[in-house]
Parts: sequence; C-alpha cells; structure tokens
Amino acid sequence: MQWFLRDLTGMLGGILFTLYQGSNLDANAKMWRLVADLMNDLGMLMDLVSPLFPASFVFVVCFGSLSRSFTGVAGGATRAALTQHFALQNNAADISAKEGSQETMATMIGMAVGMLLARLTMGHPFAIWFSFLSLTFFHMYANYRAVCCLALTSLNTERSSILLLQFMESRQVLFPEQVSRMEHILPIQTIFWSTNKVKLPHKRINLGVRVSSLDQRDMMELLHSAGSHYRKAKYLLLERNQIINVILHKDSTTSDILQSVIHALVMAKLKEENTSVHVESQSWMDKHYKVFLQKLSSSGWKTERLLSPSIIWRANWLCESSDDKMD
Repeated sequence: MQWFLRDLTGMLGGILFTLYQGSNLDANAKMWRLVADLMNDLGMLMDLVSPLFPASFVFVVCFGSLSRSFTGVAGGATRAALTQHFALQNNAADISAKEGSQETMATMIGMAVGMLLARLTMGHPFAIWFSFLSLTFFHMYANYRAVCCLALTSLNTERSSILLLQFMESRQVLFPEQVSRMEHILPIQTIFWSTNKVKLPHKRINLGVRVSSLDQRDMMELLHSAGSHYRKAKYLLLERNQIINVILHKDSTTSDILQSVIHALVMAKLKEENTSVHVESQSWMDKHYKVFLQKLSSSGWKTERLLSPSIIWRANWLCESSDDKMD
C-alpha cells in the first residue's frame, strides 16, 4: 500500500505541476532547469532518510516521489527549450542526441565512482553520509554555476525589463552575456536592479487580462483608451494600484505581444515618476521603440517573439472616430 501511495503521489504531483506551471517553463527555462536538479537531489535525500523515520516513512517517501515528479516534468520541458537555444544551425535533433550521449557517459563515470566509494565507505555510516552530502552540495553548486553561465538570447519579461531600463537610462542595449549575470534564476530570490536595488517593473505587469474581470470604471477607461491612446494598437493598457494590466486583441500577433509588454514596462517605469503615463508612454514608444528593437537585434537578441505564459484571454474591439465598442 505504501508503494502505491508513493507512486500515486508522484503521478498526481506531475499532473498538478504541469497544470499550474506548464505554461511558465518556456519563459523561465533557466530557473526551472535549476529547480529540476535541486528537486531531484531532494528526492534522493528523502529516499535515504526515510528508514530513519519509521513513523513517518510513508510521508517521507511520498514527498521524495513528489520531488522527482517535479524533476521529470520541469527537466524534460526545459531540456527541449534549451536544446533550441543551442541548435544554432536548426539541428535540434543532433544537439539532443549528443546531449543524451554526454549524459550517458557522465552516468557511466558516476556509476564507477559510486561503486568505488561504496566499497571504501562500507560499514562507516559517517563516511557514507559525508560523501553523499558533499557530492550533493557540489552537484547543486555546479548546476547553479552552469545555469548562471547560460546566456539565452530569447526575450522574456524579466530580460526585457532589464534591457529596457538600461536603454532608457543610457540609450545602450546590453548583450546577452551581461543580462545573464543580472537575471534571477531561483524562485525565492528577491529581484533587485543591479547596484541601486530598484525592483524591476516586470513584476507589476499582468499580461492577458480577462475583460469580464474588470469593473465598470475600468471598462469606461478602456473604451476611452481604445479610441484615443491605442487607436492603432492591438492591445490596451490599464493602470490600477501600480499594476499595469495588458488586454490583448484577438488578432494580436507575436510582435504585438512583445510591443504591448515593452509599452507596459515603459508605463510602469514612468509611473514611478508620477507622470501622465498614457501620454508619456505612448510618446516614448513612438520615438524610441523601433530604435530599441533595432539595437536589440544588432546586439544578438531574438525579437521575433516574447517568451511568456500562455495567453488564454483576449478581447475584440472596434475603434472608430465617434463610437468605440468592445466585446
């Protein structure tokens, strides 16, 4: 019965993790790649300590199974995303095959070293635990350093925020290697901007807001915005309580989504200065957005699309000179 509960917990954990975080894996591949490795180490630790707690044996092994289920989902999904990054010649299959061969070789070496350590530490519990914990911490640190060195060229909301803030201050665009040292890769990290400790504005953006969740006051403001500030745009922005809500048109493309997020980031930044956010942000977009994209491309960034969670809710509106409608 206890093994049934362990396996069931792992299966349910994988399903629930996919349900709540599946659409976020592409946008934050570095973070979830590291989390997958950490959860795998945690699962192995739970398996080893479970015999030490007979009264809580089922709970401990179920927790270990849950950790490994997260590893399976996050590890497999992020491996596919990172393979695309390394496939510079559109040779994802070749990269995947070679990565699998390297992993197999590393596993074989690990098995040989593990057998040697098992023989040397046989009958010495302290030496066994010291070896396991030492190698586990080394594995975690090595994975952390490896992920930190990974310079992705795709744009997500955090990397876009870092790049935009630098561009607004100096009119210069950072390279992927520079941004990789500034973005966070742990879920529990508090995000600060470089040395001045300013929180990045991407945390104050809601992308793909459902129109029916807005109240009458917000709807009236959106109707006004659709016919004035965003007459030609396929998105609408609504600021409430320092949060920038992004409503996307049903016909919006990947370039429209990227533009809407950049516009929302500009608005969030200008809101800190207590300016007229709609007018000033639109003026900034008209003057600098195309230049910003050109500099991103010349610095090695991919500007075709923005990596973001799946956008489920979209809206449809018609803008005319005298009458604005929204469905």
